[in-house]
Amino acid sequence: MPSLKDLRVRITSTQSTKKITSAMKMVAAAKLRRAQEAAEAARPYAERMARMLGNLAGAAQGRADASPMLAGTGKDQVHLVVAMTANRGLCGGFNSNIARSARGLIQELLAQGKTVKVLCVGRKARDNLKRDFNSLIIDTVTDFGGKAVKFSEAEAIATKVTAMFEAGEFDVATMVYARFKSAMTQIVTRQQIIPFPVPAAEPGADTATVYDYEPSDHEILTNLLPRNLAIQMFKAMLENAASFYGAQMTAMDSATRNAGEMINALTLKYNRSRQAQITKELIEIISGAEAL
Repeated sequence: MPSLKDLRVRITSTQSTKKITSAMKMVAAAKLRRAQEAAEAARPYAERMARMLGNLAGAAQGRADASPMLAGTGKDQVHLVVAMTANRGLCGGFNSNIARSARGLIQELLAQGKTVKVLCVGRKARDNLKRDFNSLIIDTVTDFGGKAVKFSEAEAIATKVTAMFEAGEFDVATMVYARFKSAMTQIVTRQQIIPFPVPAAEPGADTATVYDYEPSDHEILTNLLPRNLAIQMFKAMLENAASFYGAQMTAMDSATRNAGEMINALTLKYNRSRQAQITKELIEIISGAEAL
């Protein structure tokens, strides 16, 4: 049975931990609001740009002069998996859920006989995947998301991925990230980014209409497809940031409540032990007085 001193030390230690988790919860809540606003503001632009490019790509698909980022390399052998997590932990299952989905995708591709390369965006992606797939990790990007995610950071990653594709280092690229739904819910998402996925025509849509573009649709696609890649990555990084702060706020709230319950339980145990010790000392004094 722990002594009174041990119980006091544990109570003090738990109280310190509670103060830290409570402060982290408030900081995460403040950052979540800004990150959520940024993620929600980026969605319409990214989605409409993808829709516009989808319309252009649908008309250009199958042509000999189609952009490689649209038509692909003609093969489906080498896959690049871009696993996006945070650089930090203390956020519940946020990082591990993304890593689990990326691990599942890698295993599926390897089972099909594909060659897989992994680009880790975030320190926790590397930490979670290096145990099983260390030989497949080609690089890790960690210098992003200081005070806020910047477009230049996403553009740098997109430029790296584009250069790899143009050098023939992979055929298909898929990124794995968490889409923000609420502070309690983050949806792990797999999104193919190269070649650009052409959406299927909606039932009843007019597919016979012919449009003239100035400049040509080929030139528009050549210029906008790499930019769209940066925009989609920027959107994913903003979604990840909002999801991270939501998961961290939830985790720290749970940790704060657990610390409070532990403090109450330890305090009750301390009071009972102290009362038992006082009672024992009184009995010894009374017994000694009666013996005299």
